[in-house]
Amino acid sequence: MKKKTRGENIKRITALSLLTALSLIIFVIESMIPPISPIPGIKLGLANVITLFLIITADPKSSLAVLLARITLAAIFAGQAVSFFYSLCGGLLAWAAMCISSRILNKKPVWFISAAGAIFHNIGQITAAAVLMTKAALVYLPYLLISGCITGVLTGLLTDFTIEKMKKSGLLDKLSYTVTTKRKDNM
Repeated sequence: MKKKTRGENIKRITALSLLTALSLIIFVIESMIPPISPIPGIKLGLANVITLFLIITADPKSSLAVLLARITLAAIFAGQAVSFFYSLCGGLLAWAAMCISSRILNKKPVWFISAAGAIFHNIGQITAAAVLMTKAALVYLPYLLISGCITGVLTGLLTDFTIEKMKKSGLLDKLSYTVTTKRKDNM
């Protein structure tokens, strides 16, 4: 493995910035959708498609950079410091769960990796709520775990669909090469 050149690093930063912007746009659009359930905290988590996409097609470091940038920018745009803490706890736990399960399962099936991430995202957010507010927030955990399984599978299927379409178009190889932190000498 050989480190990327300065020009390749600029392309990498540009690609990751565009993916961060896309993730933030998805987050903002999803936040405008009325709640799908009367239970607080249940949402589709479509912005996670970008994080999962990068875990599967690029590397954990790139996906973490995009995730942290999106969480920070979303908290700034949403204007609530407490939402930053919830998102950060859930996002980091989900990221770790997806990275670990992706590695163990050799990146397949994507829907299962996504469901694991969604479950751990909910665990992280409920833990944050229990720490910040009250232990009574733990009452929501079973409902959030069930919804996390469902929404995680849907998000994973959408990610898998996106990866397959990008593979067929040839865009996946170009993007994966651009955003990974290291490259092979023979490329």
